[in-house]
Amino acid sequence: MAKIAVDKHKVSIRLACITLNISESCYRYNPRLVTENEVIADWLLRLVTANKQWGFGLCFLHLRNVKGFSWNHKRVYRIYRELELNLRIKPRKRIKRDKPDALSVPTAANQVWSIDFMSDSLSDGRTLRTFNVIDDYNREGLAIDIDLSLPSKRVVRSLNQVIEWRGKPAAIRMDNGPPEFDTCS
Repeated sequence: MAKIAVDKHKVSIRLACITLNISESCYRYNPRLVTENEVIADWLLRLVTANKQWGFGLCFLHLRNVKGFSWNHKRVYRIYRELELNLRIKPRKRIKRDKPDALSVPTAANQVWSIDFMSDSLSDGRTLRTFNVIDDYNREGLAIDIDLSLPSKRVVRSLNQVIEWRGKPAAIRMDNGPPEFDTCS
């Protein structure tokens, strides 16, 4: 803007710099290393395409120690970011799993029970937890334990009470663990 004011409106450099609140040295600055920046960019692109696992650190060390360039790391990193090489995201490795079998529908009561934990929070921030036991045949809720904390002994006690009342199921289904049924012993 200062250069436009000087060229178009015939204002002095001093007045244009004071008006736009910049220093005269900033006005007179002329970047000298633009062609060298292109060389740095070219080297970075070559290194990244040849070595896909390399990040900025390895590229800079290779340029400095192997190729012998004396470029400043801040300058090389600025060009690295301008080329958007820092946005390469490593793809997540997906675990291949077999398709789970369709869930079997029980034909009588006490064949399959489903157990699950649920939680909600109270207005004062405390967490309320529930332990649910459901018979899959008739969708009957066999047990619901509610408390701020449900230790494993309490869960075992609750299951034992339901087993005394209804008998053992052939299998228990839950949402964590392997997709197969866990048979009760």
